Amino acid sequence: MASPLEDPVLIRPFRGHTAAVTGVAFDANAAELVTCSVDRLLILWKLRTPCNAYRFSGHAEAVTSVEFSPDGRVLASASQDHTVRLWIPCIHGESSVLKGHTASVRSVSFSHDGYSVVSASNDKLIKIWSVCYQRLLFTLFQHTGWVCCAKFSPDGRIIVSCGEDKSIKIWDTRNKICINTFSDYEGFPTFVDFNPSGTCIASAGSNNTVKLWDIRTNKLLQHFKVHRAGVNCISFHPSGNYLITASSDGTLKILDLLGERLIYTLHGHKGPVLCVAFSKGGENFASGGVDAQVLLWKTNFDTLDYEEVLKHNFRRTHIDDPPHLLDVYPRSCHFHDEKITSVEVDPTFDVPDIQTPDPVIIDIRTSSYISTPDPIKGKSCALSATVGARQS
Repeated sequence: MASPLEDPVLIRPFRGHTAAVTGVAFDANAAELVTCSVDRLLILWKLRTPCNAYRFSGHAEAVTSVEFSPDGRVLASASQDHTVRLWIPCIHGESSVLKGHTASVRSVSFSHDGYSVVSASNDKLIKIWSVCYQRLLFTLFQHTGWVCCAKFSPDGRIIVSCGEDKSIKIWDTRNKICINTFSDYEGFPTFVDFNPSGTCIASAGSNNTVKLWDIRTNKLLQHFKVHRAGVNCISFHPSGNYLITASSDGTLKILDLLGERLIYTLHGHKGPVLCVAFSKGGENFASGGVDAQVLLWKTNFDTLDYEEVLKHNFRRTHIDDPPHLLDVYPRSCHFHDEKITSVEVDPTFDVPDIQTPDPVIIDIRTSSYISTPDPIKGKSCALSATVGARQS
């Protein structure tokens, strides 16, 4: 059955990685998509015609996370080889290695001004690095287990982190101290991020849950349990009204945060979905999974009223079976015990463009020299890479 215009639609898959895809990120204009993988590689996909792709090597072990700087001129990646790398996404393959962690680095993320990156590691530490000067600024330590994820707030004044010690911590970047801790997990939080306004955080859980917290009142706002397996990644729509989740149950789910409900369940990956991200404008999103595929989706639903979507899709809706009966815990103290209706989108029925061949992927030889733009002065900061950087 063809997908109605208001449903999210799979635009096309991208195949180029040879192992699980662990990270996806768009540039500011949604013209480029970068992905990373257990195969140790980054691939930069040019989304506009003509489609090209460039494959960057340099990490010695699996790459766990990747992100564009806000201006799109630098990439940051994290790896199980204990390093963070900064890349210039061009055919020269310039990269620089940031060394300091003593165990696998699980996540890397830019501050919204592009001056800094924050990394989280299995060494139980969070490190903040200067992008321009490519050096360590300071280290945050209070987690007692592996740190899974760390993110800057939109204004850069605080950092949120989560770890396998079952805690979510809020850090003051000026005073470099932990100012609050949430510890409300049966499992442990695997991923955490701020909403676009910076007033709330959302966390994904190994116990199949997604939680939203108000950091001004330190209260749990919403609690979703819509997946049948652990949730690996989440991404806020730039409006702040929707949240997309990626799970080991093989699905993506889209949550309406204003209506406090699950609205879409998306199929397409064969096996666990490890990463998902909206584009900066929200018009597209991308996902990656253990099946080594990258799926590019068109959002569509964010401009329409969901009640109308349900009316037009009555035959395509699906009533979740247990254990989905208690999917959403609303802001009120009343327990929500209604069955949750969601529109099922399955690309095996809503056939995407599978005729267009994958872009030819050009391998880029990595250079050990990087000149990063200074976001403050608009000049270049040229530094040689860390001694011992791996050439490929």
